[in-house]
Amino acid sequence: MKYVIIGGDAAGMSAAMQVLKFDHEAEITVLERGTIYSYGQCGLPYVISGEIESVGKLISRSVHTFRDKYGIDARINCRVDDVNAETKTVHGQDLSTGEAFSVDYDKLLVASGADPFTPNWEGNDLEGVHALKTIPDAESIMNCMEQGVRDVTIVGGGYIGLEMAEGFSTAGMRVRLLNRSAYVGKIFDQEMAEHIHQEAARQNIDVHLNEDVQKIIGKDKAEGVQTEKGEYRTDLVLVATGVTPNTAFLDGTGVKTGLNGAIQVNAHMETNVPDVYAAGDCALQYHKIKEEYDYIPLGTTANKQGRIAGMNMAGVNREFKGMTGTSILKFMDLSLGKTGLTEKEAEILKLPYEAVTVQGNDIAGYYPGAKMTYVKLVYRTDDFQLLGGQIIGEKGVDKRVDVLATALFMNMKVTDFEDVDLSYAPPYNGVWDPIQRAARKATR
Repeated sequence: MKYVIIGGDAAGMSAAMQVLKFDHEAEITVLERGTIYSYGQCGLPYVISGEIESVGKLISRSVHTFRDKYGIDARINCRVDDVNAETKTVHGQDLSTGEAFSVDYDKLLVASGADPFTPNWEGNDLEGVHALKTIPDAESIMNCMEQGVRDVTIVGGGYIGLEMAEGFSTAGMRVRLLNRSAYVGKIFDQEMAEHIHQEAARQNIDVHLNEDVQKIIGKDKAEGVQTEKGEYRTDLVLVATGVTPNTAFLDGTGVKTGLNGAIQVNAHMETNVPDVYAAGDCALQYHKIKEEYDYIPLGTTANKQGRIAGMNMAGVNREFKGMTGTSILKFMDLSLGKTGLTEKEAEILKLPYEAVTVQGNDIAGYYPGAKMTYVKLVYRTDDFQLLGGQIIGEKGVDKRVDVLATALFMNMKVTDFEDVDLSYAPPYNGVWDPIQRAARKATR
């Protein structure tokens, strides 16, 4: 059986390892557009900040490991240009030689990921304008920083924008963040995001809200950013305005796509075209709480989808159970966690809902080092089903958002939380955890 995988990172190589596990006669060809396989993209901001010493620390398995140890035909610099689903052939170009190539398949996995989205601003091709998605992107940014960068402008207040605001600040840069909407961290409701704004001000990170970039100023190199409200001089511009699924090469195949051009898949990661599968940031994900497909590209989901795709390609029946959109990020001294639906999302879905917010200590209030934690729960009013949670604080956010994610996955109600047997000792918690306090408030 000939397996072809487009993309050599999280989803693609998770799938490849499962194919090897269950099909010992498999012939696997992986077509990677870049030169680096299987690395942790989420660690890139921490290499730039200096907290991780090198990009090499992020690579879990090299291309040589896949070739020499596992016998995979792991290719690099291979750009896929089109797929012929009738002849089961993948066509593209070797970027290192310029030569065309074609590869036949019995089973095809599209794990091509997503590319950074850059608005069509004047000047977005100037030197000093960067995106961050790959190791070469990070190396380019660090090379620029070595040229004496002191002032950085970040456009976009999502995951990458906030993580890189911290990264540049930690590296000693003056940081300005421009956001076109009313608050940063759009995965949160606005009143929860206010804690992010307060932390940015405390850390001397300038946040500009409701401000849209018009162009990037400069001749050969970026020297400033112009918005409708003013002009800002800067040495480096990081564009963090989201990503776009890399799926254009599927045009003409009949493969169905949905939100943002991401590929529609079923629970087995199959597309509507026979023997073509998809997984990772190029594919849609089933959202258990929304009960519909969504596009929330996360590394955790990419690895799970890739693993399940590989098993099904090799003939092992396994279903993707869905996701709840659980994520966490670090912003200076705060941890920001979210799972399930926000109040805003519940309203869009026209669900009968209410929300409660509480604040309390992350550990016993009398124990040294206690820090304030803010918890928001969203739940249905007709049956008290938990819909989502948001948690922001300095410590203990990770364990609490994972408790909520587990509760969502198991269809728990807020009325169940009071009975959950959570651990307690003064250095770790109070007798009533903040999420239990929030649940009690919801059910009074």
